[in-house]
Amino acid sequence: MNQNEFVPQIPYGTRDFLPREASRKRAIEAALAGMFVRWGYDEVVTPTIEYLDTLTLGAGCEVQQNLFKFFDKNNHLLALRPDMTTPIARVAASRLRESPLPLKLFYLTNVFRYEQAQAGRQCEFYQAGVELMGAAGPTGDAEVIALAVESMREAGLAEFQISLGQVEFINGIMEESGLALQQRQQVKLAMLTRDLVGLGEILAISGLSREVQHLLQRIPVWHGREDMLDQALTMVTNEKSRGALANLAEIYQLLKVYGVEQYVTFDLGIIRDFDYYTGMVFEGYTPGLGFPLCGGGRYDQMLNSFGAGAPATGFALGIERIMLALERQGKTDKAEAKNFYVAWPSGRLAAAITKAGQLRKSGYSVEVACQAQTEREAAASQTDKGFERLIYLTED
Repeated sequence: MNQNEFVPQIPYGTRDFLPREASRKRAIEAALAGMFVRWGYDEVVTPTIEYLDTLTLGAGCEVQQNLFKFFDKNNHLLALRPDMTTPIARVAASRLRESPLPLKLFYLTNVFRYEQAQAGRQCEFYQAGVELMGAAGPTGDAEVIALAVESMREAGLAEFQISLGQVEFINGIMEESGLALQQRQQVKLAMLTRDLVGLGEILAISGLSREVQHLLQRIPVWHGREDMLDQALTMVTNEKSRGALANLAEIYQLLKVYGVEQYVTFDLGIIRDFDYYTGMVFEGYTPGLGFPLCGGGRYDQMLNSFGAGAPATGFALGIERIMLALERQGKTDKAEAKNFYVAWPSGRLAAAITKAGQLRKSGYSVEVACQAQTEREAAASQTDKGFERLIYLTED
């Protein structure tokens, strides 16, 4: 191939953020970081790569199929982190083991999963999120959900909804049904993908009674407001499922205190795509996008894997998905402002540099022209570069 014909490519599932996109991304991240700090959370930064054993210890072997794996020079098997919950659990159980509980940690970083690239999700993507470790029960869950609501509002979204579920509701029904482990996994996968046809086919050969089959088929489409919990309570008898509904009711009462209940509906079919969840789970949606903006839940057993048992809950918010939602809603004003373009005629460079320095000390964004320009040329450059104002230094 002729060198002039060569077009450099980037790997599948990755992307470039061009200047204006990068500015919007940074502005959203800065707003979220400031809000997390105001809520009492501290930032942590972990390595992009982890030992494979660490990632599977915390999240289970099922994550391996979507990992980017490789060997180091000593033949240790490594992987790029697929999420931040497991790395932060490792930090909490080791480096922060003696810290007073609860631990309130947040992150802004990139994660990697080898999967089909789609709008708002690449193989490398960016997340903001929090982990609340050492707080059991509805109090911690309600705080995390309220913080997820405030995160989307802080990012600039006005129209969105939180769908709230509880994994123990489904677990209780399946345990009571007597389904074999393999059948349970098949049912959960069908529910996770909302494959109602596949779910019906699995249940049809399960040997379950028609009543239980109907109940399980209803779960993926079982969503609504607070009265739906009362309705669900009349249809289950096992203690695990009834306890899950009571847990959701307690969380919702606290969300009313936070003043965010109008953003929350219940969806008993939410499972999430990690097996470490043990209680409430939730996802955030906005009109016009067919995938969640954020998601999270309670994972009380993960820290046990690292030898430091503690209850935990948290969520992650997709930065690119937030950007896409804002773009589709016509809200793209999160980019940082470009204030002044300072231009100069021949012989006035030193004065331009001095003027720019004064403006920067006052907190403005300033670019100095790299060569002498006429005032007309300077005005064209100001427009092309997107600066709000032009300062043109006239000749002495």
